[in-house]
Amino acid sequence: MSKIALVFPGQGSQFVGMGKELVTQSAAAKHIFDQADAALGFSLSALCFEGPDEELKLTANTQPAILTMSVAVLAALKEKQPVIKADFVAGHSLGEYSALVAAGALTFEDAVKTVRLRGQFMESAVPAGQGAMAAVLGMERDALQTVCAEVTAGGNPVQLANLNCPGQIVISGSAEGVKLAGEGAKAAGAKRVLPLNVSGPFHSSLMEPAADRLKEVLAGIAISEASIPVVANVSARPVTGAADIATSLVDQVASPVLWEDSVAWMAEQGVTTFIEIGPGKVLAGLIKKIAPGDVKIYSVQDAESLAELLDGGILC
Repeated sequence: MSKIALVFPGQGSQFVGMGKELVTQSAAAKHIFDQADAALGFSLSALCFEGPDEELKLTANTQPAILTMSVAVLAALKEKQPVIKADFVAGHSLGEYSALVAAGALTFEDAVKTVRLRGQFMESAVPAGQGAMAAVLGMERDALQTVCAEVTAGGNPVQLANLNCPGQIVISGSAEGVKLAGEGAKAAGAKRVLPLNVSGPFHSSLMEPAADRLKEVLAGIAISEASIPVVANVSARPVTGAADIATSLVDQVASPVLWEDSVAWMAEQGVTTFIEIGPGKVLAGLIKKIAPGDVKIYSVQDAESLAELLDGGILC
């Protein structure tokens, strides 16, 4: 029997104007943005709708903004289709919080406050300029792991951070470590190494101070058992229990995002339809490179794409 997975994007999918049109057509979506503004104490909605882009790109703003947009799209969907047939949920890095809200494990208010702090913790964990990230294209993970291990052993920490899809892996660590690993990757046959414009070495061991601070925050939040299995970034396997969810969220900050493995595992379990909920189409593009060619992939981020999904009767 075919199965459905709802997937939620992470940092990098944001854009100025996201949600602006949606809230004029969905009271449920508007309520989510209003909730975010109230919870955070400033107008996140204005930042999403009007920018400026340089403010929206700041990690401490981007994370609650993408979460809010994703949950608002989900709310608009539920407004039209109250019962959604989903067998799994998953999110890329930050998107895992959206997935947990969708599964009922976190309230939206707790989630948006937490990711705001998460972004602040990640920004402050490493002084500006000391960390870096780069996308390595056209190289197998084992070979890249060997390169990173050799550089790290030489005193410049760097590791695999995002295993996005075959041939696309992001590395993260000290600025010197990422530079040396990029050079080593090219020498070992990588097609391209692209430095990323990010504010810190996310999903690397250098984020452990941020993980420690996040652990304290999560200890004060009520996490419920997930009503839908959440495929965790750190293991590419489902979690449902509150304790396991909390552990996964803490570990995720300084551990690789196993997105390729997560999508492949869901496909192996019989998922034939992936629905990306939130801004952009980044995950749809990655899933096309991971899952079998006959899977159906949808991206929902506005009233038009929402109507197309519902007209197709996918969730009935």
